[in-house]
Amino acid sequence: MRSPVYTCGMSDPTRGSWPEVFRAFLQLGCTSFGGPIAHLGYLRTEFVERRSWLSEAQFAQLLAISQLLPGPASSQLGFSIGLLRAGWSGAFAASIAFTMPSVLLLLLFARLAAALDSPVGEAVVKGLELVAVAVVAHGVWRMARLLTPDVRRLAIAMLSAAIMLLTGAAVWQLAVIAGGALLGWLLCEGSRLERTADNQTPLTAPFGHPSAVLLLTLFIASLVASLGYTLFVPAAAPSLAGLAAELYRAGALVFGGGHVVLPLLETSLVGSGWLSAETFFSGYGAAQAVPGPLFSVAAFFGASVPTGAPALLGAAVA
Repeated sequence: MRSPVYTCGMSDPTRGSWPEVFRAFLQLGCTSFGGPIAHLGYLRTEFVERRSWLSEAQFAQLLAISQLLPGPASSQLGFSIGLLRAGWSGAFAASIAFTMPSVLLLLLFARLAAALDSPVGEAVVKGLELVAVAVVAHGVWRMARLLTPDVRRLAIAMLSAAIMLLTGAAVWQLAVIAGGALLGWLLCEGSRLERTADNQTPLTAPFGHPSAVLLLTLFIASLVASLGYTLFVPAAAPSLAGLAAELYRAGALVFGGGHVVLPLLETSLVGSGWLSAETFFSGYGAAQAVPGPLFSVAAFFGASVPTGAPALLGAAVA
């Protein structure tokens, strides 16, 4: 028996084709400069206004879900749009097309980084590091203004930051996230946005509850495995398994966009001695200069960490 689907008034959730989705997202992947906030605007203009693949209410629902979940919001939003338009093939076509241009550019930078040992090359790297510092500072300030508009949310944020600065352990991240959710529910309920009937229009999913439960189980199992590897396996020499554990943990526990992942990755990759601080920040700076999602910097880190495997394999794992 076919699993039930969630409907939104469309007779067929796979109304398009994956080549159509791939072409649309490849164009965005080659031209979407400006970071995650700008990407959300590009996606809305392209798929709500220009192509009419989604209504305003459906786009708002997908945006809310992508902001709620950990990981890169713009990448998750693109994956979801591709999923609704052309099923699973459309979802993966959207992800590959949106991310691949920036991944290729960052792999090229990783390849040339070793050759930047001249005064001009060092100046370029230092410039990229300064760009990274400026962008991260602006991102932190912007998020602080948007996400902590009142005393209660500011207090929750400061308490969470204090706990993480004092502990730093990966397990405490889960406790802080759960505690923040509980305190937000208890203290910030009055600040919730009013819901409208239009915003409650259900979305179409090309799979049912059994598949959803399987995906959630895989997510939790992979997170537990990555945390267990980090806690119980010594991180002396870099390896593909260690790289996968660190990068999966970062993607699974980071809320708030690409800039928030920086301290977590810096602790795991630079703090362990797998990457130098100069290499780390030059890669992060280079990621600001290329189009597409900021999380594609993982490809640079994967190619730069000396796991003993080919650089392309390290980038793919990351």
